[in-house]
Amino acid sequence: QVQLEESGGGSVQAGGSLRLSCTGSGYTGSTYCMAWFRQPPGKERELVSTIASGGSTYYADSVKGRFTISRDNAENTVYLQMNNLKPEDTAEYYCAAHPAIVTRVVGTCAIGHGMAYWGKGNLVTISS
Repeated sequence: QVQLEESGGGSVQAGGSLRLSCTGSGYTGSTYCMAWFRQPPGKERELVSTIASGGSTYYADSVKGRFTISRDNAENTVYLQMNNLKPEDTAEYYCAAHPAIVTRVVGTCAIGHGMAYWGKGNLVTISS
């Protein structure tokens, strides 16, 4: 059974940094498309960033230049380094994944479609 568990959320002031981690179990992560989504209070969930099995990355315009996604396949872990945080980054952050076969069906990892597995979420709060 595939499980994803996020950690590293919390509260910081604007301009600060946080690093989120997502550790997976029940699968071999190297071939999986991994993604971070977030859901701000009262808003819909949105894609933040993805990283493909080959290392290609995608970032939403709102976080480009501030957030960095990376992965450690040996540890089945994906990270989201978040710098220069803004109050509008406040959200529940979710890790998600899908296997390589889904990437082939949807055509790309970048757009974050077809996520088969989700973490429970991790709250990030940025104060001004």
